[in-house]
Amino acid sequence: MPDITLTFPDGAKRVVKKGTSGIEVAKSIAPSLAKRTVAMVLNGALADAADTIDADATIKFVSRTDPEALELIRHDCAHVLAEAVQALWPGTQVTIGPVIENGFFYDFAKAEPFTPEDLPKIEKKMAEIIAKNAPFTKELWSRDKAKDHFRAKGELFKIELVDAIPAGEDLKIYKQGDWLDLCRGPHMTSTGQIGKAFKLMKFAGAYWRGDAKNAQLQRIYGTAFADEKELAAYLTQIEEAEKRDHRKLGREMDLFHFQEEGPGVVFWHPNGWSIFQDLVAYMRRRLKADYKEVQAPLLLDKSLWETSGHWGWYKENMFAAQSAGEDTADERVFAIKPMNCPGHVQIFKHGLKSYRDLPMRLAEFGCVHRYEPSGALHGLMRVRGFTQDDAHIFCTDAQMEAECLKINDLILSTYADFGYDSFVVKLSTRPEKRVGTDAMWDRAEAVMTQVLERIARESGGKIKTGINPGEGAFYGPKFEYTLRDAIGRDWQCGTTQVDFNLPERFGAFYIDADGEKKVPVMIHRAICGSMERWLGILLENYAGHLPLWISPVQAVVATIVSDADGYAHEVQAALQKAGLRAEIDLRNEKINYKVREHSLAKVPIMLVVGKREAEERKVSIRRLGSQDSKVVTLDEAIAAFVAEAVPPDLKRGAV
Repeated sequence: MPDITLTFPDGAKRVVKKGTSGIEVAKSIAPSLAKRTVAMVLNGALADAADTIDADATIKFVSRTDPEALELIRHDCAHVLAEAVQALWPGTQVTIGPVIENGFFYDFAKAEPFTPEDLPKIEKKMAEIIAKNAPFTKELWSRDKAKDHFRAKGELFKIELVDAIPAGEDLKIYKQGDWLDLCRGPHMTSTGQIGKAFKLMKFAGAYWRGDAKNAQLQRIYGTAFADEKELAAYLTQIEEAEKRDHRKLGREMDLFHFQEEGPGVVFWHPNGWSIFQDLVAYMRRRLKADYKEVQAPLLLDKSLWETSGHWGWYKENMFAAQSAGEDTADERVFAIKPMNCPGHVQIFKHGLKSYRDLPMRLAEFGCVHRYEPSGALHGLMRVRGFTQDDAHIFCTDAQMEAECLKINDLILSTYADFGYDSFVVKLSTRPEKRVGTDAMWDRAEAVMTQVLERIARESGGKIKTGINPGEGAFYGPKFEYTLRDAIGRDWQCGTTQVDFNLPERFGAFYIDADGEKKVPVMIHRAICGSMERWLGILLENYAGHLPLWISPVQAVVATIVSDADGYAHEVQAALQKAGLRAEIDLRNEKINYKVREHSLAKVPIMLVVGKREAEERKVSIRRLGSQDSKVVTLDEAIAAFVAEAVPPDLKRGAV
């Protein structure tokens, strides 16, 4: 066999015989290396350690504690889950079991439903299978052999999967002891490499291939990590996330609700609408100096969306409408806008524009509607109707860099105002399917790369940056801003997107200094993104303990005895006169009951008054989350609360 050359991560090279397996290479270097190797990265792709190498390649050996191994641990765990279920309930059909974010799942066709009591049984059986440390081995089967095997076992779903594999692809079977599964791989060297840090999380319903017309299956979700400390940290985060679930907080704080007659749209209650309006008011103040606020129509003829390209690219996510009355019905089809950008181009086009008018920054808190499958809806985080803090900047090519930097400063300072101090900014570059010339893309990506480098440099390393190759929009590259919340979860919120497509499609232009017509650069930008989702993220980040300036009820005046009712009214009136949102609780209930109830509603401040407080013109202050109280004069309390309730932008003197 001829020789081939392998290149290692440190640049070292090694010559081996063609057809040598990865594990054999590891053994030739050191037995200890082979012992800890569970897989390899060959030419940038994960592969089985037992795979043979037939050409010059880059190679990296993977141990189970390497980051690359986590996906394999979870993939192997899914296979062990499937084996355990079939061992406990013979006759159960296994379907698919992919790795997903933070874990894995496997779908089963089982005659009887799983019960919560089944999870520990399955986990126990999985531990037994892992302890056997059976090797994972790969075989290539013919389609006929695979179909005969699965047909004999009654695995009808697997037969359908075999038929779906393209004719030119290998049909891989992975065995772990006596159990096997159809799988594209790769896997680690044995089941024992999974370890003990795994847990089954929950059951759910699912449809075969995600289609409600197909057979209904039962899904088991699980997670796995390289060690038990990482698993424990993840489970703690999950537990904390459940406590912070914005849907639960929404009920406790009486903020909003959803109902079947309006799936995916929010019914705002007074308290929730108060927060929403404070957030919008904050954003309006931040934009006032640089942006002109506009309002584009909610309903537009479909011809406009055909011109924009949305009818072709995005139609399945749009809601269409026609007149319902017999006397008013016509042939026109309208669309409820899924985004604001086409309307903003129409506003830009109205009247002749000069290069002196640029940059023109148009902002809108526009309500948009997009179809989301019912199963994907999730409180405020995933809705069908939402409000974008949207804006579009029309500028010259020469102004593009400065505008991107200006947007970046606005986004990062906004996040900081809400207490976020950990950000990641990534540049998504040209996708395979795109519009515009390569020269346009070269120019835009060069400018945005310079901006990204400047962001990283000026932050002193505090802001992490990166590249998402091929993940740009079809009409231009974009920045994506991700922030990290109080319990370590990442949320992608802000975006800055350069657009070559839309202004040209609509014939938008400005008159340049040379008197020629030029197509403007159009920059789409969002800071919060969806205001509904942003509110949900804030609720979960703060666990409902919102900063005073956006708390819907900032203070409750609660009496200990009825003799203090008159003074309580005076306290409430003084708070309200000072601009604070204050309520009063005069009920004939024990004060501890009142404190518990208002704490559940996440009221940040309680002012408790009794006979003594009324006589001395004082209040006893109790803060949300604290058992302590502090007695101060009413004037002192109001002055402190008013100062605390000033929005962060106004504290900086922003207008």
